[in-house]
This record gives sequence, C-alpha cells and structure tokens, in this order.
Amino acid sequence: MKLLVAALASELQAFPAEIAGFDRLVTGPGKLMAGVGLARALDAAAYEEILVVGTAGAVDDDLPAGVYEVGAAIQHDVQDLDGVVGQHVSLPARLETGREGLTIATGDIFVDDVEAVARIRGLGGVLVDMETFALIWVAQQFGVPIRVLRVVSDRAQDGATQVWDVVVAACSAQLWSHLSGELTEG
Repeated sequence: MKLLVAALASELQAFPAEIAGFDRLVTGPGKLMAGVGLARALDAAAYEEILVVGTAGAVDDDLPAGVYEVGAAIQHDVQDLDGVVGQHVSLPARLETGREGLTIATGDIFVDDVEAVARIRGLGGVLVDMETFALIWVAQQFGVPIRVLRVVSDRAQDGATQVWDVVVAACSAQLWSHLSGELTEG
C-alpha cells in the first residue's frame, strides 16, 4: 500500500475519493503539521512508498507552468548559529528524494514578494512550498521511499496570495491528470 499525502484537502479536490492501492493523508499546511501528520501515519501503518502531491510557487521566471518531480528540498526560513541562512542548527541543509527533479525551498511562510524570491533563488531553490522538507525528513527517519510531485500554482511574487483560491482547483486537476496517466500506464 502507498500513502498519498497533501497539505490541503483542496489540493486533492479533483482526485477520486478512493484510489486503488493508496491510503490518503491531509496533513495541514506548514512544516510542523506536515511532519507530525506523516509521522503519525507512518507509526500507525507500514507503507511501501509515500507520494506527496500539491502546489508550489515558482521562483524561477523561466520555469513553465506544469507538474514537476522534486529531487531535493532545502529550507529557506532557517539559519545556523553563525547566521547562515538556509543552514539549520541540527538538520541537514539539503535532503534528497532519490529521484531526478527540481529543488524546492520549504519554509513556514507563503512567499509572495520579490525579495524573498531572490533570497530563495540564491539558495538554489526553483520551487517554494511549506511542507516538502519536513515530509522528506520524516520519510527518511522511517525508511520509507518518498516521491514528491508539485504543480506550479503561482510565481511567488507580489499578489500570489490573491490568486491562490482561484487556481487551486485547476492545480488539483493538473495533478490528477498527471498521476492518473501514470497509474494507467503502470
């Protein structure tokens, strides 16, 4: 059995209520809620794989809209004892999923301004979200493979929060179309 994970129920609104071979988990937004939610699920049942789906802001202006595999996650809202942004006091600076893909920068803020985007680009982020780093870390602690698919919901620039409610349904439909195509092939 696999575990399908999303931060928000709205990110799964285009998905059928039941998908053969998958349990479903909605964690809530942010690193803490995502990490605790996934840890509880993995403590309660054994899964062969975790599949995370959801939205992400694009911080690379050249990145077209679409669904992307995430290969690594960094944190953009932490700093170590020397004040180095992106470095945590006790966690690794970068986590890998074991798959080819883009680097996502995770933080507990909704990024919607040019200065934050520039800082995240400087750290190596291409996408930005609020959960992926925590989800990868928890999956690794439990020894469960994880795959992360993110669809671009916005450009993480001024006004991104204003369009969120409008685009989440379309993003969910894109994710389901992508995933259902894979499930049909496999």
